[in-house]
Amino acid sequence: MPDASYDAVIIGSGHNGLCTAAYLARSGLKVGVFERRHEEAGGVHTEEATVPGFWHNLHAQYMEFIDYMPFYHDFDLPSFGARMIKPEAQVGITFADGRPPLIIYTPELEDKTYASIARFYKHDAEVFNEIRRKVMASDQYLAALLYTPAPDESRGETASPIAGKLFELWLGLGFKPGEMRKSPKVLIDELFESTELRAALYRQCIEWGSNLHSGNGLGFVLSVIWLCGMHYMSVGGTHTLGHAMANACLHEGVDLRYNSPVTSITTENGRATGIRLKDGRDIEAKIVASNADPRTTFMELMGWDRLSAFRKERLANWRFGPEHVLGTPSFALHAPPDYKSAQHDPDINRCFYTIVGFENHDEVSEYILQAYGGRIPETPGAGTWVNTLWDPSQAPPGKHAMNGWFFFPNASCLSPQEWDEVRASYNSRFLDLWVRYAPNMTRENVIADKLYVPLDIEKKIGMPEGDFSHGRPGAFVLGVPRSHVYRTETEGLYMCGASAGGGGISSAPGYNAFKVIAEDHGLPKIWQREDRIY
Repeated sequence: MPDASYDAVIIGSGHNGLCTAAYLARSGLKVGVFERRHEEAGGVHTEEATVPGFWHNLHAQYMEFIDYMPFYHDFDLPSFGARMIKPEAQVGITFADGRPPLIIYTPELEDKTYASIARFYKHDAEVFNEIRRKVMASDQYLAALLYTPAPDESRGETASPIAGKLFELWLGLGFKPGEMRKSPKVLIDELFESTELRAALYRQCIEWGSNLHSGNGLGFVLSVIWLCGMHYMSVGGTHTLGHAMANACLHEGVDLRYNSPVTSITTENGRATGIRLKDGRDIEAKIVASNADPRTTFMELMGWDRLSAFRKERLANWRFGPEHVLGTPSFALHAPPDYKSAQHDPDINRCFYTIVGFENHDEVSEYILQAYGGRIPETPGAGTWVNTLWDPSQAPPGKHAMNGWFFFPNASCLSPQEWDEVRASYNSRFLDLWVRYAPNMTRENVIADKLYVPLDIEKKIGMPEGDFSHGRPGAFVLGVPRSHVYRTETEGLYMCGASAGGGGISSAPGYNAFKVIAEDHGLPKIWQREDRIY
């Protein structure tokens, strides 16, 4: 392909970049997406990681935003091959001593959730269901918070009415205004007595990158209550959702260019004018949106000499991890785990997301502190998924594929040689622990296994330090509070990836970036629908 020109170019085909591209193309623009790898969708990534025929999700595991995601519904992604299953038993924790499991079901099955929690403490069951009921009654406002660009302080924008609705929700939950500053751990401990529920909610908190020990009340509402029990499974592996997103882009006329690394963002008189590719081609565009992280976008593609004082200080204050750094164990199995706790409730054997390796909440807390403190956790506990219980296509007939998440330190906390040792030993340590909870999980039940560590995530997917949110800004930059923003100080250059609006497979950063671009360039507000407030 020779030099070319577009109305808009997207750097990187992560799912957020695909979202921005699809909406821009539907608005009538000529759009090109340039991806360094041979496949799209970034963390929406599935491979035969262990042995052929066993499909493992190597990063994103479950799709928690399907009910709310504009990209999914506006572009009818199921018509492009995306299919979802929502298991009834959503979040469970099992125990090595054989006591009953604790299981949180979908919001519609609150009686079953109540019964499971009440085995340990009826008060906890009543409080959990009451809070969850109130939160779910305001779910559209929570979604609107996610799918609405944060106020841009540099333009004098103030908080939206959504903030007021969320404050009403907070008061409606029985909290005082000042309690918003309390960490999720403090709130969980004040609300719930049983160590079993506390342990499950601690782990649920870190699944979303909400810091258990130093986060705030909003993290408690979003991570512990709202997103607990809304998990969908992507049939065929998460990459089928990524392929559907790419196909939706192609249907709208987007040019998808794979194996096309971008080496620089071109500018003229302080305005972005396009991109330059590794093979020397120049691609012109009046709009450039980067799905890459800030370090790559500004330090590598722009260059330090072209950055403003604000951007330099912002980068100096930028930090990656530790809240969003994980490792992915994959196991090819003859049979799925059969937990000791199943003698009390067999649903734990068909729970979508099962927490293994912790007997109480203190062990979960210590695990998190070790990972956040730059150490490999001594207890190799994990969150686990055995998707083949619902989707047999992800393994050969009669066999099963397990995916999991460990939480690990930043990639740079260990040397490459130390990560080699973790890859070689940590799965075996987990298996030694797993068999205490499920006696059939012996080495003889394992066909093959593999561990994907933060260093692999950094190299393969392009997430610095293995941080799936591409980092976060410092509290103050040049003395001014700064939240995540989509516009940059370079006219025509926008951020549309996780650093602009948060991690997870929500497509919110890509959707919000399109809204901001549409406002700046007078594009039609095609996102507006009567049945949606965002």
